[in-house]
Amino acid sequence: MRKPKIKKTVNPENGIKYTVCGEFFPEVYPAFRFQKWGRGDEGPLATEMRLFCSCERWAFNRLQEGRSREELKKEGQKLFGINSRFCDDAILKAKAIIESQRELLALEIEETGTKLARAMKKLNRAEKDLDKTVEANDPVKIEKAERTVHGRKARVKKLSDKLDELKTHQNNGTIPTVIFGGRSLWKRVCKGRVTKEEWRNARQNRLYARGDETKGGNPNIKISYRNGEFALSVTVSHLSEQTGTDSRGRPVMTKAPRVTGKLWLPEKHRLKVWELLLSGTPYNIELIRSRDGRYRVHITFTIAAPEPVTNPNRGYLGMDTNPDGVALANVNYFGQPEPWPEGFAVPYPKALHKFAGEFQMTVHPNGFLYIKVPELAYSRGYRRTYLIGVLAKVVVDIAKALGKPIALEELDLGKDRLDTDRKFNRMAANFPFKKIIEAVTRRAFKEGIVVKPVRPAHTSTIGYYKYMERYGVIIHHAAALTIARRAIGFKERITGELKQKIQAVKEKLNRKVNALPGEGKGMTRKVKRLFNRLDEKIPVYNGLDRFKQESFYSVWHDLKQLALLSR
Repeated sequence: MRKPKIKKTVNPENGIKYTVCGEFFPEVYPAFRFQKWGRGDEGPLATEMRLFCSCERWAFNRLQEGRSREELKKEGQKLFGINSRFCDDAILKAKAIIESQRELLALEIEETGTKLARAMKKLNRAEKDLDKTVEANDPVKIEKAERTVHGRKARVKKLSDKLDELKTHQNNGTIPTVIFGGRSLWKRVCKGRVTKEEWRNARQNRLYARGDETKGGNPNIKISYRNGEFALSVTVSHLSEQTGTDSRGRPVMTKAPRVTGKLWLPEKHRLKVWELLLSGTPYNIELIRSRDGRYRVHITFTIAAPEPVTNPNRGYLGMDTNPDGVALANVNYFGQPEPWPEGFAVPYPKALHKFAGEFQMTVHPNGFLYIKVPELAYSRGYRRTYLIGVLAKVVVDIAKALGKPIALEELDLGKDRLDTDRKFNRMAANFPFKKIIEAVTRRAFKEGIVVKPVRPAHTSTIGYYKYMERYGVIIHHAAALTIARRAIGFKERITGELKQKIQAVKEKLNRKVNALPGEGKGMTRKVKRLFNRLDEKIPVYNGLDRFKQESFYSVWHDLKQLALLSR
């Protein structure tokens, strides 16, 4: 192994956060036990974790009472027996929880208000349907409509009460109740499905230590490298004893013992962590004890952002995200699909070996590619996260081979979009769009690949009408092409060819209504209104600004409705 160059410390504001996950195997424990802080046969490391988590919950409540950080730091050391740095870390974690809850409160109020408005509209429709069934005097339909109205009213009341509670917190400057250990686990405890011991373990299974450049990286949880192996030592501060006071009245403590053992790290991260230790860069560590008693280690540090290795003058690699994979389009600077270079081969991941067809790639020579991972639609959380990471690596490697930035869409299917219907809720819950985009963005940033997110409005509709038939590709490829063109800065104009397509659809629907008359077939009243709106919007569309062309109620919104209604 070659000796790495020692890097200078990176300013956290100028670098990127890098987290390495490993596992800690404690081997050497201090023989001394402090009966004041220990409980039964509890080990010293478990005691330190319990005291730290207790200090965090205590600080969380005291901060909401308006107590200062310095005041809590002095008082917390006496109450929980941990050193000043562990106590300060617990206070900072509690403070971060409060700040995040206050930020989420405004978002939750907005989302709940949107849900309530939608639920009230559904209630009004249900009440009108009930009035119609009463007039028709149909007992079966009346009973069904009454159940619907009862459910809608319960939903409206629940959302209304929740909105009032959230607004009360906002007006009083407070935050909703926070359950340490997890709300879902607490509900299972209340129902008797989980023991109280599991609940307690979930509330006292963490130990966090901030890094410090002046003290060798991290004074409380330290990583070392000897004889080709990594080791970890954790300070057990509650075993330290006071021997006196200094000139300022501060307690003088004996040196705290440590729990030491081996640290396992993935092979791909070992060189980077070694460079980290040689450079003296500060690093944060969070030690987490799982249900099976194993200790997970999360090492977070800041690394310098690599120099970009892509050039937007070459074009973009457009990416369209789908529930079962991604579609890619190799687009040149002029906005046209560019054939794959000679000798191009998609980097197939070697780690996949579960079954044949686990990772499917369909390459079109004219510059389009589809990567399909069937398991993404139904696999469990850990498996899905792994597959998304593999998918992100392949996409970034393709962009790196082409030397082109990645253009992807800013998908935002937040909770305010839920509560629409069952079909959409299931799709939004199972569609890992956010994980895919985040994984690709993180991987690209670490590899020096520029990522340019664009608004996703009407990309599929534009691709369907303008590029799908022209290049003989599926709609996902056409959407990826549209995304790349939007990243370059092209406007999507209404061409004469597109006007002819719209006219052909209009004539087809007119013939269909003459052959098969009846509401719901052919040129219905809804479709007629749609064509009337198109006649007003199409002549002025090309002269509009770009943000107006991409707005929700632009001509593409009506063309999408036309495509759905004319199927």
